[in-house]
Amino acid sequence: MSRIFSSVLIANRGEIACRVIRTAKRMGLRTIAVYSSADAKAPHVRLADEAHHIGPPPAAESYLRADRIIEVAQASRAAAIHPGYGFLSENAEFAEACAEAGIIFVGPPASAIRAMGLKDAAKALVEKAGVAVVPGYHGPRQEPDFLRQKAYETGYPVLIKAIAGGGGKGMRRVERQQDFDAALASAQREAMSAFGDPRVLIEKYIPSPRHIEMQVFADAHGHVLHLFERDCSLQRRHQKVIEEAPAPGMTPEVRRAMGEAAVEAARVAGYIGAGTVEFIADGRGALRADGFYFMEMNTRLQVEHPVTEAITGLDLVEWQLRVAAGDALPFDQEDLVIDGHAVEARLYAEDPEKGFLPSTGKLIALKLPTGEGVRIDSGVAEGDEVTPFYDPMIAKIIAHGVSREQALEQLSGALTSTIVAGPKCNLAFLKALVDADEFREGAVDTGFIERNLENLGAVPQPADTQAIAAGTAQLLRMEYERSNPSLIVRGRLGSHEWLFDPWSARKGFELAGRRHTVVPVATENGRANVDLFFDEGGPRLLAPGEEAEGWPDVEWNATLRLAELGDGNGAVVRGVDKVFVIRNGRQTSVALVDPLDVDLEHLDGDAGGQITSPMHGKLVALLVNEGDEVAKGQLLAVVEAMKMEHALTAPVAGVVSEVLARVGEQVGEGARLLTVVAHEQG
Repeated sequence: MSRIFSSVLIANRGEIACRVIRTAKRMGLRTIAVYSSADAKAPHVRLADEAHHIGPPPAAESYLRADRIIEVAQASRAAAIHPGYGFLSENAEFAEACAEAGIIFVGPPASAIRAMGLKDAAKALVEKAGVAVVPGYHGPRQEPDFLRQKAYETGYPVLIKAIAGGGGKGMRRVERQQDFDAALASAQREAMSAFGDPRVLIEKYIPSPRHIEMQVFADAHGHVLHLFERDCSLQRRHQKVIEEAPAPGMTPEVRRAMGEAAVEAARVAGYIGAGTVEFIADGRGALRADGFYFMEMNTRLQVEHPVTEAITGLDLVEWQLRVAAGDALPFDQEDLVIDGHAVEARLYAEDPEKGFLPSTGKLIALKLPTGEGVRIDSGVAEGDEVTPFYDPMIAKIIAHGVSREQALEQLSGALTSTIVAGPKCNLAFLKALVDADEFREGAVDTGFIERNLENLGAVPQPADTQAIAAGTAQLLRMEYERSNPSLIVRGRLGSHEWLFDPWSARKGFELAGRRHTVVPVATENGRANVDLFFDEGGPRLLAPGEEAEGWPDVEWNATLRLAELGDGNGAVVRGVDKVFVIRNGRQTSVALVDPLDVDLEHLDGDAGGQITSPMHGKLVALLVNEGDEVAKGQLLAVVEAMKMEHALTAPVAGVVSEVLARVGEQVGEGARLLTVVAHEQG
């Protein structure tokens, strides 16, 4: 085994930067981080031995600045650059620039990146090597009329896919020929924004598809092998949500055939390092050795690599670094065995009840699970900001057990003990997904989530009245503490601080019997009135629409900020002027409101004809002008955020009376873009 280089710069951010830094430090390497202005206080900056500022928040001005990153690498005397995933990780020009600067690129050679970087060229390459590919058009012609004809010849439904794409960006499923043109334009626009390349290919849509990928590894000495498969079929809009290894229902025969195809794909590309070969399989029955097709190869480490590490016992980042230093892989294919089962869930700052729109803001509280068999990969900490500039991942939660059943039980328990307050997150959705009977049985495909959004809680939900009551209780306690600090007795019991105040006494001082008042509060669902009663039994809260059950059972912990709910399924977190109540993974924010100063437009939950931006982003398309007649549901504008497009449609039939933004402008969350005046109903 050769002597590895002494230092590495990590050209990335977030959880993958932290992940690489930890392994590099364990190996005795000097670690060098880079950061944008938005990440100045990020965990990866604090974790590295040194860190260097590379530009403002937009990725195009910082993490995608190859020239700036190489300048920092040279100035810091970095021997190698690890690109992580995303950003420059699959950029052949960056790999070449590293070589020209005398810096080791921890990844495949530029020739392999180019060979597999464009989906059409990759399919042609592996097809010549005898690997089956999905039927469709993978050629160079891009005229809309020609592509529409190829889609017709392929047969609907089809997928339009960006040839430079990944992560579902620039991908559209088209069911009918009359929808093709709009879908093509949208896919090309998104592909251009995400990858700087609008070209697409056409593929036949495989019914009930399963997404199964093979982790491959190769060294510079001619050794190529696979580290078994991962099943990534649980997806939403082609974005992976939960991944597991090994794949449910995988047989030795199919694993051998798929592994050989993956190894051959890597071999013909002249691959070196860690990579992933992705296949689509027909999920309508059992997996078959002749029932899968090559989709693409990702020439980098994958987000879901921890499940492979769990079942093989290997540190893939360590072997990336060793192979980059010239080491040969010390094991052969027959040396590798599968140990148990691993499942990973991606915890995101997004709102499943609002179409999974990314959510931004400060992480007021972040409590991630611990315990045997549970691993956390995260790049944020409590108090950090989730910004609109980057992927909104909070953490990857990975569980490993001796069996799939045990791994899923561990993951379910880990999700139950997770607390996130501030931005909305997909915690409740993940828990419902992990506990779904069909998933537990292994009977899922890539369309499972879309078919089961309602059952998974990923549609608008009614207000959580118990959470509102618990939040109101704490708001009132906060108000009382502010106005009567001298009346609160503080003490300690073990490691916990406890409070005593006249409000929590069981005997009040009321002389006139029961007294009643209404406490108006504001929540995500609009205004709510919480009834507060005082009688000889003490203060009692009546949650909206429910019977009074007494003061919600909430006990503060030592910080007096994060409290466990009495029923054990959540927490209450104090903000500055509001509280966040987490029940069953779902967040409800509650704030006191002045009943004489209420914004009725926002409390009724109906914005009427106002078209607002669902989040911070860029207005990339405006399809109407002032005075235009529009139908209800008609597409009016498109906002791009985090390299994904969000369509804005007319809430009513009417006339566009105002256009308040221009294409290319950055717009804030809730910013008014258009006004549609409804036609009078006859």
